[in-house]
Amino acid sequence: MIHGRCHCGNISFSLAWDPDPAEIPARACGCSFCVKHGGVWTSNPRGSLEVRIENPDQVSKYAFGTKTADFHVCARCGIVPVVTSRVDGRLYAVVSVNAFEGVEPARLKRSPANFDGEGSDSRLERRKRNWIAEVHFTEART
Repeated sequence: MIHGRCHCGNISFSLAWDPDPAEIPARACGCSFCVKHGGVWTSNPRGSLEVRIENPDQVSKYAFGTKTADFHVCARCGIVPVVTSRVDGRLYAVVSVNAFEGVEPARLKRSPANFDGEGSDSRLERRKRNWIAEVHFTEART
């Protein structure tokens, strides 16, 4: 189980990755948003992701470009720990390796990723193949 969260803890996640990976792929996205935010993402298509939101009023979603993905931004601390995309009625996600808690940085295998010129259809098909396909959100009851 890999745990992560935004800086203030408003958005947290648990990623079940079985078996425990010796190495975690970390894609440094080259889009302008990710470059400005230091976005480095990972996913395991066979994993499952639980995202918990403590205060939903303090989370905004940002979509740009093709508007096929939502960046979940904590309005309190500005961190983006999770990105989701709805494809064929199913929610897929990637998580930020920069939001990990207690994961040895040496386990991250960083590589650049550039999706410029990729059409929406091929982008969504790639996400269906590579992103986390079992995604659940829960909100705290206040």
